[in-house]
Amino acid sequence: MALGILTNVAATYAENNLNQTQGSLQKVLQQLSSGSRINSGADDAAGLAVADGLAANEAALTQSAQNAQNGVGLLQTADGALSQVTNLLNRAVTLATEAANGTLTSGQVSSADAEYQNILTEIGNIGSSTNFNSSAVFSATATNFVVSDGTTAGTTTFADTIGALTTASIGTATGGGAGEDLSASTLTAAGAAAELAKITTAIADVANQRGTIGANINQLNAASSVASSEQVNLSAAESNIRSTNYGQATSDLAKFQVLSQTGISALAQANSVQQEILKLLQ
Repeated sequence: MALGILTNVAATYAENNLNQTQGSLQKVLQQLSSGSRINSGADDAAGLAVADGLAANEAALTQSAQNAQNGVGLLQTADGALSQVTNLLNRAVTLATEAANGTLTSGQVSSADAEYQNILTEIGNIGSSTNFNSSAVFSATATNFVVSDGTTAGTTTFADTIGALTTASIGTATGGGAGEDLSASTLTAAGAAAELAKITTAIADVANQRGTIGANINQLNAASSVASSEQVNLSAAESNIRSTNYGQATSDLAKFQVLSQTGISALAQANSVQQEILKLLQ
């Protein structure tokens, strides 16, 4: 190569390589300091798209697990209230059995009926006043609980109906529909036996309703567990894409540090070579 001073080709090569090395060194230092392999779309466009998609799925699944648990809370509130209804009905059984006994005076039967009416009133109060997050628990309208991974295909809606609770509809009949009607139940010595049969049926209907609620609780717990498990797996997959491989990164750091030092030295040498031309002018 002829000697010249207009273009220092060796220095240009050295400078270009040094710039590339410095860029790679900065990228590695960013990965090491942030813990993330992808800090911009330029680092890995395809990987970023996949990781962001997984993050969206994770967010949906995390909330879905909470949705299911909220549903469990609602159903457990209903189950607890119905447990108290059963206790009240068991006391009503005692009163009806007592009223049916011919040894009671009319005043004693009247007292038993007064307590019985209070029991029915309290059952109605439980049905109207039991709330979850300011919403009535006992309703004939289905409540929807959504579990989703953020996609249409991965979305499931659980429509659970607890059912109304009034003295005219206590529990859920075994064959479906409204439970026992005790709304018009004057407890008398003559009618106590018939009333006792109705109360027993009401207890069975409440048990049937609690069984349905229990099955729905188990279903929502299972859905919550699946969503949580899937969220953990997707989080691991996202981490594999995003996270810095510290073994590889530290190896690259050492390489680019050496290349940076040698590049600076090479550029200095390339610049000094042209200084030799001055000797020809002496």
